[in-house]
Amino acid sequence: MAKSNHYEIAVIPGDGTGPEVIAEGKKVLEAAGKKHDVSFEFHDYDFGGDRYLKTGETLPDSAAKELKRFKAIYLGAIGHPDVPPGVLEVGILLKLRFALDQYINLRPVKLYPGVDCPLKDKKPEDIDFIVVRENTGDMYAGQGGVTRKGTPYEVATQVMVYDRQMVDRCLKYAFDLARVRKEEGKPGKLTLVNKTNVLVYVGDLWYRAFMEMARDYPEIKTDYNHIDAACMWTVKNPEWYDVMVTTNMFGDIITDLGAMVQGGMGIAAGGNINPYGTSMFEPIGGSAPKYTGMNIINPLAAIEAGRMMLDHLGEKEAAKSIEEAVAYTCTQLKSLSAGKMGFSTTEVGDMVAGYINKK
Repeated sequence: MAKSNHYEIAVIPGDGTGPEVIAEGKKVLEAAGKKHDVSFEFHDYDFGGDRYLKTGETLPDSAAKELKRFKAIYLGAIGHPDVPPGVLEVGILLKLRFALDQYINLRPVKLYPGVDCPLKDKKPEDIDFIVVRENTGDMYAGQGGVTRKGTPYEVATQVMVYDRQMVDRCLKYAFDLARVRKEEGKPGKLTLVNKTNVLVYVGDLWYRAFMEMARDYPEIKTDYNHIDAACMWTVKNPEWYDVMVTTNMFGDIITDLGAMVQGGMGIAAGGNINPYGTSMFEPIGGSAPKYTGMNIINPLAAIEAGRMMLDHLGEKEAAKSIEEAVAYTCTQLKSLSAGKMGFSTTEVGDMVAGYINKK
């Protein structure tokens, strides 16, 4: 019997432990798909450190065009100990974000049952928010330069760049997400995070655009935090947040803080979203090369990335089944840290897939 929904997914297993966690992610996706009448065809690409060391090439010129034919990319990890820092990250990750116009970076921050939270007395019901980070502008846009390099008078600039349409499209995504979450029983609150008291030009642009757009979403509660205050309150009162929206640089910082609040990189996943094109989903923790081939790395972040991918594709029930299975699995692990879980990488993947199959 033919599956009702079929998806071709581009897969970049990448470096280090990336292929190991992606294998478990695929296993779980197949289990959820079988249960909810969804099928997948995975197309693997070898972009990463090994290819770069062999060919000197990060991405071939044809890569972006080739990947545009997929609605989603499933990424393991990028980062190789024999490649200088920044080469792969800029040459693959940032290049794809810009080429595929993945202008939203989406980072859920959710504390699962059984996960040790570093915040005193905080429970799963206290930590369930999502950060919408603008993903193509800011200082990452590459505008700037250096003069008199290597002298005592060296000057370096890296400019925070935004135009109104970039801000508006990010804000619209965030407001729409807050509306969806409100319909699901969440608070329906959107907090803009910026630094308007110092960034008197860019911060003002974001704040004015935010307040203007809020008129079109009267059912959404709105709030504003300076980035430094948001970092404090995320630690002290994470229950205050439902959806945050912020710039590229501030989002880069606060999402790693969020990852720690939810229990660490072993559970943190993210999506690089183009709502009208190709989006990419990945675990946040990196390639962890020292654990390569040891079958001890935690695959839950990659599994969570697969869940986010299903949700983005509209397969809500299949995504929900993975969420429930991950929540159960977290209660069975001794730790989220590599080598301390009490189970191997493959055993954790089996546990998640097995829970889906039993339900």
